[in-house]
Amino acid sequence: MAYVINDSCINCGACEPECPVDVISAGDDLYVIDAEGCIDCGACANVCPVDAPVQK
Repeated sequence: MAYVINDSCINCGACEPECPVDVISAGDDLYVIDAEGCIDCGACANVCPVDAPVQK
């Protein structure tokens, strides 16, 4: 499994610095997680104010 960022993302960027494997990047309207590199640690989900990162 991996995390993905859903449409509730408010583009705040809180998740990006928390990722230990650097797979989160800014997209046009929301942040994006490279699912192939995600190690399913949940660090991004723990800091997101709107619960945008979810497991897929």
